[in-house]
Amino acid sequence: MSDEALEAVKPPLPEQQQQVPGKTEDMDPRPDHGEETYRGSGRLEGKKAVITGGDSGIGRAVAIAYAREGADVLIAYLDEDDDAQETARWIEEAGRKAVLVSGDISSAGHCRAIVDKAVEAFGRIDILVNNAAHQMTYEQLEDIPDEEWEKTFATNIHAMFYLAKAALPHMREGSAIINTTSVNADTPKPTLLPYATTKGAIQNFTGGLAQLLGEKKIRVNCVAPGPVWTPLIPSTMPPDQVKEFGKNTPLGRPAQPKELAAAYVMLATDEASYISGATIAVTGGKPII
Repeated sequence: MSDEALEAVKPPLPEQQQQVPGKTEDMDPRPDHGEETYRGSGRLEGKKAVITGGDSGIGRAVAIAYAREGADVLIAYLDEDDDAQETARWIEEAGRKAVLVSGDISSAGHCRAIVDKAVEAFGRIDILVNNAAHQMTYEQLEDIPDEEWEKTFATNIHAMFYLAKAALPHMREGSAIINTTSVNADTPKPTLLPYATTKGAIQNFTGGLAQLLGEKKIRVNCVAPGPVWTPLIPSTMPPDQVKEFGKNTPLGRPAQPKELAAAYVMLATDEASYISGATIAVTGGKPII
């Protein structure tokens, strides 16, 4: 069965550029988060979820899917208020509670504040999705400022530690932590050196934490996306790279955000009770071995 939304992102894409962190409404074509297509079946009924970077991209697709599966959702985001409000609207249309928290997750104090807000709103945390990320493109090692290296690590991996540590006392047996790594953990793109390095760290963090929390019966896994059409792309890559984005995958295109949601749903369900320490590759055919 053909899907026009999937064909819409087949390169060449329109050359475009945005300011970091980018806005969904300014993208051409507009990403598909499953707004009109995702159908829930109660697989997460009554669960309470926290999703970082939940305002747009993969995070929005996961938030919509979780809500339609029966979960209440807290969305943590940087400052993209319009995008966050739109995601909240879809959560509430699904009949679930939406909580929005803006701020910079590179701060340990803000990560603890996110958890405090979730506990205040929901009473507990059943699912923690560490999804927010920062990247920038650099052609040469000497072009990377020290501050950029530090910011990328603080946002992409330090925040996962802060959030998991703060959330743990509020998680019960059967809860799940799901981290977003990347195909870059396996095949790092040299022009995304800081980002790719953190994605390797995330995969290692996931494997170690899964072992550490096994006795508590809390599962930890990660999803490794390939190229996905999100605001991060036109805001962090030059227009000529945007034009060919995802072309080198076996499927010949980037993913729409909605194509990632199923992996995050599966890992959060009780049916995945023996899956922990795993990396689920959603890469359009590019193997992670």
